[in-house]
Amino acid sequence: MRVVVVGPCASGKTTLVGGLRQAGIEAYNVAQEHSGIKRLWQKKQPDILIMLDVSLPTVRQRRAVPWGEERLILQRERLSDARDHADLYIHTDNLTKEEVLNAALNFIEGIEYSDADAKRYQNRS
Repeated sequence: MRVVVVGPCASGKTTLVGGLRQAGIEAYNVAQEHSGIKRLWQKKQPDILIMLDVSLPTVRQRRAVPWGEERLILQRERLSDARDHADLYIHTDNLTKEEVLNAALNFIEGIEYSDADAKRYQNRS
């Protein structure tokens, strides 16, 4: 299963992808927020698309950035197609990195469990 993670700067993409990879999941961080290519995220052909989001105050707690709200608005505009197609959306402001990872893993495991159930029921017919 291939998972692609998108989101604004400092939303936790790199951290989440690292955690997913440690869990044995093929995961990629796509810097859609920097690209004018509306569907750059599709290049990795994800089975699951996860969108992370964050507020500017939290961005500033996590990283020293010289930009303001207008840059975050622009990043969200560039992410609008990905958000429309996201299988899972997580706003990371009030979550620890472990909570974000657990939310993603629970979602992925739910899909894998559903797929396994579907295959088991198909085999019974």
